[in-house]
Amino acid sequence: MTQTIATTEILPIVLQMSPAFEMTDDQFFDFCQLNRDLSFERTAEGELIIVPPTGGITGNHNFNLAGQFWSWVERDGTGIAFDSSTGFKLPNGANRSPDISLLRLSRWNVLSVEQQEKFIPLCPDFVVEIRSPSDSLQFLKKKLQEYIDNGALLGWLIDRKNRCVYVYRPGVEVERLERPAVISGEPVLSGLNLNLENIW
Repeated sequence: MTQTIATTEILPIVLQMSPAFEMTDDQFFDFCQLNRDLSFERTAEGELIIVPPTGGITGNHNFNLAGQFWSWVERDGTGIAFDSSTGFKLPNGANRSPDISLLRLSRWNVLSVEQQEKFIPLCPDFVVEIRSPSDSLQFLKKKLQEYIDNGALLGWLIDRKNRCVYVYRPGVEVERLERPAVISGEPVLSGLNLNLENIW
């Protein structure tokens, strides 16, 4: 017997900061370190977004996919992967933290140690966002498009609620895959195939 739990989409809490108060990149980094129990993102307009924690099922699926992805990253050897606690400073000024992300080593290795220690001043090459049952789909779609607009080569929005994956690539229409058993990173991430059967 399948149990269905009704949920309502919840938009993240957005704090309007500008023009009354604006933080530099270093101040925002320090602010996040002082409030480590909360997860923050920042829009290109300087608004602060409080990102709520996931529930148990979503957290488990995030961990499962991250484990599969880590295994591929280790075999492939051309990139460095990050979890959802990693902040990126995008070219448009926004600070984002995708659920799973990857930078090619050729881009990572040119950063100074200080840049690597703080919010990474680059857009990831690859990003994954996994929708929690209460997440706003439109908010996440906008976020994925922002990654592409700022230089990402591939993005996946995994929507467990509707059992589909939205695939984002530069210069082409968003592709919607209905309940795929496996999703491939080709041709951007050669040999990457993540098993999604258990998350549906």
